[in-house]
Order: sequence, then structure tokens, then C-alpha cells
Amino acid sequence: MDRDSVDWFGYLPAVTTPFTATGELDLAAWRGQLDWLAAERLHGVIVGGTTGEWFSLSEQERAELFRTAAERVGDRLTVLGGCNAYTPAEAIRHAEAARAAGLHGILLTPPPYVVPTRAEVVAFYRAVSEAVDIPLCVYNWPRGTAVDLDADLLLELSALDTVVAVKNSTPDFGGFVRSLVALRHRVRYFGIPTNEVGIELMTTIGGDGLMGAGAVLGADHPDFFRALRAGELDRARVLGARDRVIMEDWFGPDYGARFGNAQAIMKYALTLRGVPAGHVRAPLLPLTPAEQDRVRATMSQLDLLP
Repeated sequence: MDRDSVDWFGYLPAVTTPFTATGELDLAAWRGQLDWLAAERLHGVIVGGTTGEWFSLSEQERAELFRTAAERVGDRLTVLGGCNAYTPAEAIRHAEAARAAGLHGILLTPPPYVVPTRAEVVAFYRAVSEAVDIPLCVYNWPRGTAVDLDADLLLELSALDTVVAVKNSTPDFGGFVRSLVALRHRVRYFGIPTNEVGIELMTTIGGDGLMGAGAVLGADHPDFFRALRAGELDRARVLGARDRVIMEDWFGPDYGARFGNAQAIMKYALTLRGVPAGHVRAPLLPLTPAEQDRVRATMSQLDLLP
């Protein structure tokens, strides 16, 4: 497999997982959220990723999210399954569940907390690639894994049979561009920012889009990339400026939340829009009233309140 084995493009965010106030998985809300995301014409979604609180999901819950997403929107959106895990064996089970559900691919970080060596990173991905025949997106997530995959290592991983894409969330912009140049003809490359820099990168070097988080702006996110593809750069700038408001108000340079936690921010923002996003699950906490006010102020500024 390579970049031409899939048609992934545009905005494919990691989406939130709805829980009830007492912490149960809320599949009715999940279906409602998926319907809204499809109506907003997203290019795709990532299920059970960091935004989806994979770390507090059981194996059975993750598989249920995969199945429900495939059934609900698999014919309308690209659906990728988040398969983050501490061991290859566990990641393989998640990948098998994604394939059984009929998902279009999987997203996988290096094992978190472990801080693996370069050789261990390669061995981890090779084990999953050799075990499950499903398109794989390598996710470089230094904030969550304490390792930053450089261009040489990503290039080595791109040679694995099932690797078709990279999501690069490194805070090192120079490293991001080096990886883009090295990988653009081999795999799909995601992480393009929705600003003037992103416009310049996609129009002069390449790149395939952004695997962002939450889809709070709805259609504005994918329409940024549709505008770029159509050569409508002024429209892309307008749409991108709206996304930059959220990024600057709510998140820091390493993509960590400026207050509360990212999952609670996204869920509260979506709830303000009438989307059934549900509650966060422990160990995460809901936003405080003061933190909710900060989210509401940003949403008001963007005219997103009903």
C-alpha cells in the first residue's frame, strides 16, 4: 500500500465520545453526533482517538464505537479507528476490530508512556502492519507519547506494507516541513495548519489536509480544504481565520488545552451548538463555570451560539 491506495483528503478530525453523566457510553448520542458530522460534510472522522478518550474506553466499547460509526456514516465519510495501545498485541486487537467493523483504516501512535527507542517504534508498527491488512496512518503525537518521530524515522515507517498516511502533530515546525518534503510522494500527509502557512505549504509543497479535533466549526473546517483544492485562496483565508480563533483561545503551541482539558472544551462547545456530545469520563473533569464562560465567549465571537 501507499498514498494512492486511499483517497483520504481534507478535514478528518478525531471526534468526541459521548458519555452519560454517570459515565456510561451513550450510543444514542453517538449516532446523533455522527449524523451531525456527516450533515456538515466532513471528509472523515477518527473514532476512539485522544479526543475520543481512548484511554478510558474498554476494548469492547472501542469496538462498539467502530461498528456503530461504520453502520451510521461509513457510506458517507472516511472512518478511521483509533488503535492507540501500550503493546503490539493490544493494538492488533483494536486493528482487527476496526477491520471487522468495515472501517477504512486505522490511526496509531507509538505506545504512550513507554518512551520507546527508534528500533522499538519500528518494531511496534511492523508488528501491527504485518498482523492486520488495513490501511494504517502513523500518528506522531509528541505531547502524548514523549517521542517525536523525525523525517528519517517516518520515512522508514512509510515503507511498511500497510502504511498509507502520517498525521504529524509535532510542535517542531522545521521538522514538520522536512517530513512533508520527504514523505509527500509516498504517503498522505496530515497536519497542515489552517492559516497562511498552511495555504503556502499546500500550494507549493504538498500535503493532504488536517486530522484535527472536535469539528466544532462544522463545515468551515472541511470547506477550508475544499477552497484550497479549488484555488479559492481568499475564501480559504476567511475560513482558516475562524479556526485560528479557536486554536489561539483554547490551545497552546503543543496542542494542549490552555484551561481545563481539550475533551471537555470540545464537548461543551458542541453542546452549545446543540450537538449531543455528552460528558467526559474520569479521570477527566468537566469545565468549571469560569472555563465554560471562556468557551461560550469564543463561540459567541464566531456567531456559533443559537
